[in-house]
Amino acid sequence: MAPTIVNPVLTGFHPDPSFLRVGDDYYIATSTFEWFPGVEIHHSRDLVHWHTLTRVLTETSQVDLRGNGSSGSIWAPALSYDNGLYYLLFTDVKSRSSVYKDLHNYLITATCLEGPWSPPVRLNGSGFDPFLFHDSDGRKWLLNMRWDFRQSHSSFSGIVMQEYDPESGRLTGPIHEIYKGTPTGVTEGPQLYKRGDYYYLLVAEGGTGVNHMVTMARSRSIFGPFETDPDYPIMTTAHDLTYAFQQAGHGSLVETQSGEWYMAHLCTRPIPGTGKLNPLGRETAIQRCVWTEDGWLRLAQGGKLPALRTAAPELPPYPFEALPERDDFDGPVLGYPYQSLRVPFDESWVSLRERPGFLRLRGRESLASLFDQSLIGRPIQHFACTVTTCLEFKPDSFMQMAGLVLYYDDKDYYYLRVTADELRGVALGVVMCQAGKYGEISSMQISVKDWERYYLKAEISGRDIMFYASPDGEAWTAMCTPLDFGTLSDEHGGKLGFTGSYAGICAQDLDQQAKAAYFDYFEYTGLDFSGGHSL
Repeated sequence: MAPTIVNPVLTGFHPDPSFLRVGDDYYIATSTFEWFPGVEIHHSRDLVHWHTLTRVLTETSQVDLRGNGSSGSIWAPALSYDNGLYYLLFTDVKSRSSVYKDLHNYLITATCLEGPWSPPVRLNGSGFDPFLFHDSDGRKWLLNMRWDFRQSHSSFSGIVMQEYDPESGRLTGPIHEIYKGTPTGVTEGPQLYKRGDYYYLLVAEGGTGVNHMVTMARSRSIFGPFETDPDYPIMTTAHDLTYAFQQAGHGSLVETQSGEWYMAHLCTRPIPGTGKLNPLGRETAIQRCVWTEDGWLRLAQGGKLPALRTAAPELPPYPFEALPERDDFDGPVLGYPYQSLRVPFDESWVSLRERPGFLRLRGRESLASLFDQSLIGRPIQHFACTVTTCLEFKPDSFMQMAGLVLYYDDKDYYYLRVTADELRGVALGVVMCQAGKYGEISSMQISVKDWERYYLKAEISGRDIMFYASPDGEAWTAMCTPLDFGTLSDEHGGKLGFTGSYAGICAQDLDQQAKAAYFDYFEYTGLDFSGGHSL
């Protein structure tokens, strides 16, 4: 039986893929935004099986994200390789919600993807989505979209290019505008390739919402002019809003050992029946492509829609061991799949050593903070899943909280937390934030002053979220009526976000007493959801 790529290959929040082959190994780098460590690199040898190899930005000496707004920070990494050296470009977005974009584009290098990586060098800030092209003549060129904040100008003003000098580690020479894009507009995500007599420029257009697409242009000169594919776009879902995948775009190409071509791209899978609510975030899929006789790229299956399944190259199968569903916190370090918000794991607030077999969190700032949260989480990757944990925690006041959280950003989350109040003593209940408006399910809060431990559970099924609590992990009490998973989506309520929903554990101490909470385990179980495309 011929091998098949089942899409998406990277489920849950894994956007903006940068695709690379080095020898027999394939890599995809994805954006992480405000989640730390930053930039994930995924590895495969057959394009069918993937695992997360490493995360690159692990220290504040590499990048400081404290104070960055939600859906800012690390955008669109670009991974490349030349003469034994890996190059990684990324943007640190310091502000994005006003007419201006404060953008820091950095370059780091390493001889091994697991590091060590060189200190970041800031190259420019004229736009985001930087890409480094290594030409056959040895010259290197930085491309990015250019942001124009002026009135009566298109914000996405075109793709610009400048030479990079590896000796000095700086950009040099004039800036060249090489492509304005098509009338679709919002031209971004440039990727440059050389094939035969042509330079091929692959771009994303239409914005990262429902009009997203992949467009190609070509030129015999790297400086242009670039001719747009007369049958653009190569791929889009804009014309079929009922398709299982949506928002398909931001493509990146590799050529296999045997000369086949594949494109990695982002897409979303809306909750079936909701139209466009996509709490799993933007995921990564792979398409097999072919070249026409007149030198344009097409999807192998024909048409413009991305395939849910596509033929894999004839390579030996290379599976990876699945991650365990349950983590009893017996290991020496916190690794994949956990991340924190904006700051690295640090013994001062998160520890596996203070009490062996438990993860200790010291309470810090609130879930609205853009600075110092004590939260660890992992992407939600299924339309149906169960998340459980067990907590030991004795709060002294309502300012101290700890528990289980389903989190999109500082303005949208659901939180089953243990706290204390004047009436119940130690109490347990659900609080939430939707579009920045805080609320409590006060009618279902319960006193748990006699509980020694707190077993907490979240169940997601389609659009419904239910929270439960138990003193023993056997007899469970519902802590809410069904809540809406759809609110933890990029476009819910008109917001323009770029991340995905996370399940996590957290602790807060708003009086700055660093109250400790001890978590015995964390378990995430993905379930089949018959209402949609399941993995």
